[in-house]
Amino acid sequence: MGALPDSEKYGDSGSNTLGNVALIRGSLHIPNLLSLGLNRIVPLKGTVKIEKPQGAYGKMAEFSPGKDTVTGHWELAGLTLTKPFPVYPGGFPGEVIQSFEKIIGRKSLGNIAASGTEIIKKLGEEHLRTGYPIVYTSADSVFQIAAHTDIISLETLYEWCQMARREILVKKHAVGRVIARPFNGVPGDFYRLKDRKDFSLVPPDQTLLDIAKEEGFEVWVIGKVRDIFAGRGMTRHIPGSDNENITEAIVSSLKESFEGIVWANLIDFDMLYGHRNDVEGFARALEEFDICLGEIIKLLKNDDLLIITADHGCDPTFESTDHTREYVPVLVYGHKINPSDLGTRESFADLGATIAEVLGCKPTRYGQSFAMELFQKEKKTYESTRFNN
Repeated sequence: MGALPDSEKYGDSGSNTLGNVALIRGSLHIPNLLSLGLNRIVPLKGTVKIEKPQGAYGKMAEFSPGKDTVTGHWELAGLTLTKPFPVYPGGFPGEVIQSFEKIIGRKSLGNIAASGTEIIKKLGEEHLRTGYPIVYTSADSVFQIAAHTDIISLETLYEWCQMARREILVKKHAVGRVIARPFNGVPGDFYRLKDRKDFSLVPPDQTLLDIAKEEGFEVWVIGKVRDIFAGRGMTRHIPGSDNENITEAIVSSLKESFEGIVWANLIDFDMLYGHRNDVEGFARALEEFDICLGEIIKLLKNDDLLIITADHGCDPTFESTDHTREYVPVLVYGHKINPSDLGTRESFADLGATIAEVLGCKPTRYGQSFAMELFQKEKKTYESTRFNN
Protein backbone atom coordinates (compact mmCIF):
# COMPACT_ATOMS: atom_id res chain seq x y z
CA MET A 1 0.00 0.00 0.00
CA GLY A 2 2.74 2.45 -1.06
CA ALA A 3 6.52 2.49 -1.15
CA LEU A 4 8.47 2.46 2.10
CA PRO A 5 10.86 5.37 2.76
CA ASP A 6 13.86 3.17 1.89
CA SER A 7 12.25 1.67 -1.25
CA GLU A 8 14.71 3.51 -3.52
CA LYS A 9 17.48 1.21 -2.31
CA TYR A 10 15.48 -1.68 -3.73
CA GLY A 11 14.50 0.01 -6.99
CA ASP A 12 10.89 0.28 -5.83
CA SER A 13 10.23 4.03 -5.66
CA GLY A 14 6.66 4.73 -6.73
CA SER A 15 5.41 1.22 -6.01
CA ASN A 16 1.87 0.95 -4.66
CA THR A 17 0.39 -2.43 -5.42
CA LEU A 18 -3.27 -1.83 -4.62
CA GLY A 19 -3.24 1.89 -5.46
CA ASN A 20 -1.73 1.32 -8.90
CA VAL A 21 -3.98 -1.66 -9.67
CA ALA A 22 -7.04 0.49 -8.87
CA LEU A 23 -5.63 3.39 -10.89
CA ILE A 24 -5.16 1.33 -14.03
CA ARG A 25 -8.30 -0.77 -13.57
CA GLY A 26 -10.42 2.33 -12.97
CA SER A 27 -12.70 0.59 -10.47
CA LEU A 28 -12.69 -2.30 -8.03
CA HIS A 29 -15.82 -4.05 -6.74
CA ILE A 30 -14.62 -5.04 -3.27
CA PRO A 31 -17.43 -4.03 -0.87
CA ASN A 32 -16.35 -6.30 1.99
CA LEU A 33 -12.75 -5.07 2.02
CA LEU A 34 -13.97 -1.49 1.81
CA SER A 35 -16.36 -2.09 4.72
CA LEU A 36 -13.31 -2.95 6.86
CA GLY A 37 -11.59 0.32 5.92
CA LEU A 38 -9.22 -0.68 3.11
CA ASN A 39 -9.44 2.57 1.15
CA ARG A 40 -8.93 4.61 4.28
CA ILE A 41 -5.35 3.33 4.37
CA VAL A 42 -4.56 4.54 0.87
CA PRO A 43 -6.88 6.04 -1.79
CA LEU A 44 -8.17 3.52 -4.32
CA LYS A 45 -9.52 4.99 -7.54
CA GLY A 46 -13.12 4.10 -8.32
CA THR A 47 -14.04 3.23 -4.74
CA VAL A 48 -16.10 5.15 -2.19
CA LYS A 49 -15.05 5.45 1.44
CA ILE A 50 -17.41 3.88 3.97
CA GLU A 51 -18.50 6.48 6.53
CA LYS A 52 -18.24 4.10 9.47
CA PRO A 53 -15.93 1.14 8.74
CA GLN A 54 -16.63 -2.10 10.58
CA GLY A 55 -12.96 -2.92 11.05
CA ALA A 56 -9.79 -1.49 12.50
CA TYR A 57 -7.41 -0.45 9.74
CA GLY A 58 -3.86 0.76 9.27
CA LYS A 59 -0.59 -0.03 7.58
CA MET A 60 2.69 -1.56 8.68
CA ALA A 61 6.29 -0.91 7.65
CA GLU A 62 8.79 -3.72 7.30
CA PHE A 63 11.55 -3.31 9.88
CA SER A 64 13.75 -6.12 8.53
CA PRO A 65 15.85 -5.53 5.41
CA GLY A 66 14.60 -7.19 2.24
CA LYS A 67 11.25 -7.84 0.61
CA ASP A 68 11.01 -11.60 0.40
CA THR A 69 8.37 -14.02 1.55
CA VAL A 70 10.29 -15.61 4.41
CA THR A 71 11.43 -12.32 5.93
CA GLY A 72 7.90 -10.91 5.71
CA HIS A 73 6.21 -13.93 7.27
CA TRP A 74 8.74 -14.26 10.07
CA GLU A 75 8.33 -10.59 10.94
CA LEU A 76 4.53 -10.90 10.94
CA ALA A 77 5.07 -13.70 13.46
CA GLY A 78 7.15 -11.45 15.72
CA LEU A 79 10.66 -12.28 14.52
CA THR A 80 12.65 -9.48 12.86
CA LEU A 81 16.00 -9.74 11.09
CA THR A 82 18.91 -7.29 11.10
CA LYS A 83 20.80 -8.89 8.22
CA PRO A 84 19.16 -9.63 4.86
CA PHE A 85 19.28 -13.02 3.22
CA PRO A 86 21.86 -13.16 0.39
CA VAL A 87 20.68 -12.34 -3.13
CA TYR A 88 22.37 -13.11 -6.44
CA PRO A 89 21.18 -10.73 -9.19
CA GLY A 90 24.11 -11.82 -11.38
CA GLY A 91 23.62 -15.53 -10.78
CA PHE A 92 25.21 -17.83 -8.22
CA PRO A 93 29.00 -18.01 -7.80
CA GLY A 94 30.89 -20.89 -9.33
CA GLU A 95 31.42 -22.63 -5.99
CA VAL A 96 27.65 -22.94 -5.49
CA ILE A 97 26.85 -24.19 -9.00
CA GLN A 98 29.81 -26.58 -9.11
CA SER A 99 28.84 -28.06 -5.74
CA PHE A 100 25.24 -28.46 -6.89
CA GLU A 101 26.26 -30.16 -10.13
CA LYS A 102 28.53 -32.49 -8.18
CA ILE A 103 25.80 -33.70 -5.81
CA ILE A 104 23.24 -34.26 -8.61
CA GLY A 105 25.78 -35.83 -10.98
CA ARG A 106 25.05 -33.67 -14.02
CA LYS A 107 25.41 -30.15 -15.41
CA SER A 108 22.80 -27.42 -15.00
CA LEU A 109 21.38 -24.69 -17.21
CA GLY A 110 20.64 -21.03 -16.61
CA ASN A 111 22.17 -19.62 -13.44
CA ILE A 112 20.60 -16.21 -14.02
CA ALA A 113 17.97 -14.01 -12.41
CA ALA A 114 14.77 -14.53 -14.39
CA SER A 115 11.01 -14.90 -14.40
CA GLY A 116 10.04 -18.52 -13.90
CA THR A 117 7.66 -18.60 -16.86
CA GLU A 118 10.18 -16.92 -19.15
CA ILE A 119 13.13 -19.13 -18.28
CA ILE A 120 11.30 -22.35 -19.11
CA LYS A 121 10.31 -20.82 -22.45
CA LYS A 122 13.93 -19.95 -23.08
CA LEU A 123 15.67 -23.09 -21.77
CA GLY A 124 12.91 -25.71 -21.64
CA GLU A 125 13.77 -27.30 -24.99
CA GLU A 126 17.47 -27.54 -24.13
CA HIS A 127 16.48 -29.06 -20.79
CA LEU A 128 14.46 -31.75 -22.61
CA ARG A 129 17.39 -32.50 -24.87
CA THR A 130 20.13 -32.62 -22.22
CA GLY A 131 18.34 -33.60 -19.01
CA TYR A 132 20.10 -30.75 -17.21
CA PRO A 133 17.95 -28.95 -14.60
CA ILE A 134 17.36 -25.20 -14.92
CA VAL A 135 18.74 -23.18 -12.01
CA TYR A 136 17.69 -19.56 -11.58
CA THR A 137 17.02 -16.87 -9.00
CA SER A 138 15.21 -13.53 -8.74
CA ALA A 139 15.50 -10.31 -6.76
CA ASP A 140 14.52 -12.44 -3.76
CA SER A 141 16.81 -14.72 -1.81
CA VAL A 142 15.90 -17.91 -3.66
CA PHE A 143 17.62 -20.83 -5.38
CA GLN A 144 15.06 -22.24 -7.81
CA ILE A 145 15.31 -25.50 -9.72
CA ALA A 146 12.98 -26.03 -12.68
CA ALA A 147 12.58 -29.47 -14.25
CA HIS A 148 10.15 -31.16 -16.64
CA THR A 149 8.49 -34.07 -14.86
CA ASP A 150 9.01 -36.36 -17.88
CA ILE A 151 12.76 -35.81 -17.51
CA ILE A 152 13.22 -35.48 -13.75
CA SER A 153 10.64 -36.94 -11.38
CA LEU A 154 9.08 -34.89 -8.60
CA GLU A 155 10.70 -37.17 -6.06
CA THR A 156 14.16 -36.55 -7.53
CA LEU A 157 13.57 -32.80 -7.86
CA TYR A 158 12.54 -32.56 -4.21
CA GLU A 159 15.56 -34.64 -3.19
CA TRP A 160 17.91 -32.31 -5.09
CA CYS A 161 16.34 -29.32 -3.38
CA GLN A 162 16.77 -30.91 0.04
CA MET A 163 20.43 -31.70 -0.68
CA ALA A 164 21.09 -28.17 -1.91
CA ARG A 165 19.35 -26.73 1.16
CA ARG A 166 21.22 -28.97 3.59
CA GLU A 167 24.69 -29.18 2.05
CA ILE A 168 25.30 -26.11 -0.13
CA LEU A 169 23.04 -23.18 0.65
CA VAL A 170 24.27 -22.63 4.18
CA LYS A 171 26.36 -20.04 6.06
CA LYS A 172 27.18 -17.16 3.68
CA HIS A 173 25.03 -18.73 0.95
CA ALA A 174 22.04 -19.42 3.22
CA VAL A 175 19.29 -18.17 0.91
CA GLY A 176 15.81 -17.79 2.34
CA ARG A 177 14.30 -20.52 0.19
CA VAL A 178 15.22 -23.33 -2.17
CA ILE A 179 12.23 -23.85 -4.46
CA ALA A 180 11.32 -26.85 -6.61
CA ARG A 181 9.64 -25.61 -9.81
CA PRO A 182 8.28 -28.59 -11.77
CA PHE A 183 6.78 -27.99 -15.20
CA ASN A 184 5.28 -29.91 -18.09
CA GLY A 185 4.23 -29.40 -21.70
CA VAL A 186 6.05 -29.21 -25.02
CA PRO A 187 8.29 -26.58 -26.66
CA GLY A 188 6.20 -23.48 -27.25
CA ASP A 189 3.66 -24.59 -24.65
CA PHE A 190 5.46 -25.24 -21.37
CA TYR A 191 3.50 -24.64 -18.16
CA ARG A 192 4.36 -24.77 -14.47
CA LEU A 193 2.69 -27.33 -12.21
CA LYS A 194 1.11 -26.82 -8.79
CA ASP A 195 3.58 -29.27 -7.24
CA ARG A 196 5.98 -26.46 -6.36
CA LYS A 197 7.66 -27.00 -2.99
CA ASP A 198 9.62 -24.55 -0.83
CA PHE A 199 12.53 -25.56 1.39
CA SER A 200 13.04 -22.67 3.80
CA LEU A 201 15.55 -21.96 6.52
CA VAL A 202 14.44 -22.80 10.04
CA PRO A 203 13.58 -19.60 11.94
CA PRO A 204 16.57 -18.67 14.16
CA ASP A 205 14.36 -17.83 17.14
CA GLN A 206 10.85 -18.38 18.46
CA THR A 207 7.91 -17.08 16.45
CA LEU A 208 4.28 -16.53 17.36
CA LEU A 209 3.57 -20.03 16.04
CA ASP A 210 6.06 -21.65 18.44
CA ILE A 211 4.71 -19.66 21.38
CA ALA A 212 1.06 -20.45 20.66
CA LYS A 213 1.78 -24.15 20.20
CA GLU A 214 3.85 -24.36 23.39
CA GLU A 215 1.02 -22.76 25.36
CA GLY A 216 -1.48 -25.35 24.20
CA PHE A 217 -3.20 -23.64 21.29
CA GLU A 218 -3.95 -25.20 17.93
CA VAL A 219 -1.86 -23.70 15.12
CA TRP A 220 -3.28 -24.57 11.71
CA VAL A 221 -1.47 -23.46 8.57
CA ILE A 222 -2.85 -23.56 5.05
CA GLY A 223 -0.77 -23.98 1.89
CA LYS A 224 2.83 -22.77 1.70
CA VAL A 225 2.86 -21.29 5.23
CA ARG A 226 4.16 -24.66 6.49
CA ASP A 227 7.19 -24.45 4.20
CA ILE A 228 7.90 -20.80 5.06
CA PHE A 229 8.32 -21.73 8.74
CA ALA A 230 10.09 -25.00 7.87
CA GLY A 231 7.28 -26.97 9.51
CA ARG A 232 7.95 -25.51 12.97
CA GLY A 233 5.36 -24.28 15.47
CA MET A 234 2.28 -25.86 13.92
CA THR A 235 -0.16 -28.56 14.90
CA ARG A 236 -1.90 -29.14 11.55
CA HIS A 237 -1.18 -28.49 7.88
CA ILE A 238 -4.01 -28.12 5.38
CA PRO A 239 -2.92 -28.34 1.70
CA GLY A 240 -3.74 -25.50 -0.69
CA SER A 241 -2.22 -24.72 -4.07
CA ASP A 242 -4.28 -21.76 -5.35
CA ASN A 243 -6.57 -19.03 -4.05
CA GLU A 244 -9.71 -21.05 -4.66
CA ASN A 245 -8.83 -24.11 -2.60
CA ILE A 246 -7.02 -22.02 0.02
CA THR A 247 -10.14 -19.93 0.66
CA GLU A 248 -12.17 -23.15 0.71
CA ALA A 249 -9.80 -24.44 3.40
CA ILE A 250 -10.25 -21.24 5.43
CA VAL A 251 -14.03 -21.58 5.26
CA SER A 252 -13.83 -25.25 6.21
CA SER A 253 -11.55 -24.48 9.16
CA LEU A 254 -13.93 -21.88 10.54
CA LYS A 255 -16.69 -24.49 10.64
CA GLU A 256 -14.62 -26.59 13.06
CA SER A 257 -14.31 -26.03 16.81
CA PHE A 258 -10.85 -25.25 18.12
CA GLU A 259 -8.90 -22.63 20.03
CA GLY A 260 -5.90 -21.08 18.34
CA ILE A 261 -4.69 -19.71 15.01
CA VAL A 262 -5.39 -20.38 11.34
CA TRP A 263 -2.79 -18.83 9.01
CA ALA A 264 -3.28 -18.90 5.23
CA ASN A 265 -1.34 -17.40 2.34
CA LEU A 266 -3.23 -16.59 -0.87
CA ILE A 267 -0.48 -17.31 -3.37
CA ASP A 268 -2.14 -16.39 -6.68
CA PHE A 269 -1.76 -12.64 -6.11
CA ASP A 270 2.00 -13.05 -6.46
CA MET A 271 2.46 -16.22 -8.43
CA LEU A 272 -0.08 -15.67 -11.20
CA TYR A 273 -0.53 -11.90 -11.31
CA GLY A 274 2.09 -9.79 -9.51
CA HIS A 275 5.08 -11.65 -10.91
CA ARG A 276 3.55 -11.69 -14.38
CA ASN A 277 2.55 -8.00 -14.50
CA ASP A 278 -1.09 -9.02 -14.91
CA VAL A 279 -3.02 -6.02 -13.57
CA GLU A 280 -6.43 -7.25 -14.70
CA GLY A 281 -5.82 -10.69 -13.22
CA PHE A 282 -4.78 -9.12 -9.93
CA ALA A 283 -7.92 -6.96 -9.87
CA ARG A 284 -10.17 -9.94 -10.63
CA ALA A 285 -8.48 -11.98 -7.89
CA LEU A 286 -9.19 -9.18 -5.40
CA GLU A 287 -12.85 -9.16 -6.40
CA GLU A 288 -13.07 -12.95 -6.15
CA PHE A 289 -11.45 -12.91 -2.72
CA ASP A 290 -13.85 -10.19 -1.61
CA ILE A 291 -16.79 -12.50 -2.36
CA CYS A 292 -15.19 -15.25 -0.24
CA LEU A 293 -14.48 -12.69 2.48
CA GLY A 294 -18.22 -12.09 2.82
CA GLU A 295 -18.72 -15.78 3.59
CA ILE A 296 -15.76 -15.83 6.00
CA ILE A 297 -17.14 -12.86 7.95
CA LYS A 298 -20.51 -14.59 8.35
CA LEU A 299 -18.80 -17.64 9.85
CA LEU A 300 -16.92 -15.74 12.55
CA LYS A 301 -17.97 -16.60 16.09
CA ASN A 302 -18.32 -14.05 18.87
CA ASP A 303 -14.71 -14.39 20.07
CA ASP A 304 -13.03 -14.76 16.67
CA LEU A 305 -10.66 -12.25 15.10
CA LEU A 306 -10.07 -11.95 11.36
CA ILE A 307 -6.83 -10.27 10.25
CA ILE A 308 -5.94 -9.46 6.64
CA THR A 309 -2.42 -8.35 5.77
CA ALA A 310 0.52 -9.09 3.43
CA ASP A 311 4.18 -10.08 3.65
CA HIS A 312 5.42 -7.62 0.99
CA GLY A 313 4.26 -5.74 -2.09
CA CYS A 314 4.16 -7.17 -5.61
CA ASP A 315 3.13 -4.30 -7.86
CA PRO A 316 2.02 -5.73 -11.23
CA THR A 317 2.26 -2.26 -12.83
CA PHE A 318 6.06 -2.20 -12.42
CA GLU A 319 8.30 -3.23 -15.32
CA SER A 320 10.09 -5.55 -12.91
CA THR A 321 8.40 -8.86 -12.05
CA ASP A 322 9.84 -8.90 -8.52
CA HIS A 323 8.38 -8.14 -5.10
CA THR A 324 8.20 -4.46 -4.10
CA ARG A 325 9.20 -2.98 -0.75
CA GLU A 326 6.00 -1.40 0.48
CA TYR A 327 3.81 -0.78 3.47
CA VAL A 328 1.31 -3.60 3.93
CA PRO A 329 -2.32 -3.21 5.02
CA VAL A 330 -3.62 -4.49 8.31
CA LEU A 331 -7.38 -4.96 8.56
CA VAL A 332 -8.86 -6.42 11.73
CA TYR A 333 -12.47 -7.49 12.20
CA GLY A 334 -14.31 -9.14 15.07
CA HIS A 335 -17.59 -8.76 16.92
CA LYS A 336 -15.85 -7.30 19.96
CA ILE A 337 -13.30 -4.95 18.40
CA ASN A 338 -13.34 -1.17 18.36
CA PRO A 339 -13.37 -0.02 14.69
CA SER A 340 -10.54 2.50 14.56
CA ASP A 341 -7.55 3.87 12.68
CA LEU A 342 -4.47 1.93 13.80
CA GLY A 343 -2.18 4.38 12.01
CA THR A 344 1.24 3.40 10.69
CA ARG A 345 2.99 0.65 12.62
CA GLU A 346 6.79 0.61 12.67
CA SER A 347 7.07 -3.15 12.16
CA PHE A 348 5.10 -6.11 10.85
CA ALA A 349 6.06 -7.66 14.21
CA ASP A 350 3.39 -5.52 15.89
CA LEU A 351 0.86 -7.97 14.49
CA GLY A 352 2.50 -11.01 16.06
CA ALA A 353 2.79 -9.17 19.36
CA THR A 354 -0.91 -8.28 19.20
CA ILE A 355 -2.06 -11.84 18.52
CA ALA A 356 0.11 -13.19 21.34
CA GLU A 357 -1.47 -10.71 23.77
CA VAL A 358 -5.01 -11.42 22.60
CA LEU A 359 -4.46 -15.17 23.09
CA GLY A 360 -3.01 -14.56 26.54
CA CYS A 361 0.39 -15.98 25.54
CA LYS A 362 3.80 -14.77 26.57
CA PRO A 363 4.94 -11.86 24.35
CA THR A 364 6.86 -12.26 21.13
CA ARG A 365 10.45 -11.05 21.24
CA TYR A 366 9.76 -8.14 18.87
CA GLY A 367 6.81 -5.88 18.16
CA GLN A 368 4.48 -3.52 20.01
CA SER A 369 0.98 -4.89 20.55
CA PHE A 370 -2.02 -2.80 19.53
CA ALA A 371 -4.49 -5.07 21.33
CA MET A 372 -5.69 -2.35 23.69
CA GLU A 373 -6.51 -0.13 20.70
CA LEU A 374 -8.64 -2.92 19.26
CA PHE A 375 -10.55 -3.51 22.48
CA GLN A 376 -10.71 -0.02 23.92
CA LYS A 377 -14.48 -0.17 24.30
CA GLU A 378 -14.36 -3.71 25.66
CA LYS A 379 -11.44 -3.36 28.07
CA LYS A 380 -12.97 -5.40 30.89
CA THR A 381 -14.15 -8.10 28.49
CA TYR A 382 -10.77 -8.19 26.75
CA GLU A 383 -8.82 -8.50 30.00
CA SER A 384 -10.91 -11.42 31.24
CA THR A 385 -11.46 -13.40 28.03
CA ARG A 386 -9.17 -15.74 26.09
CA PHE A 387 -10.20 -15.24 22.52
CA ASN A 388 -10.61 -18.31 20.39
CA ASN A 389 -9.47 -18.06 16.75
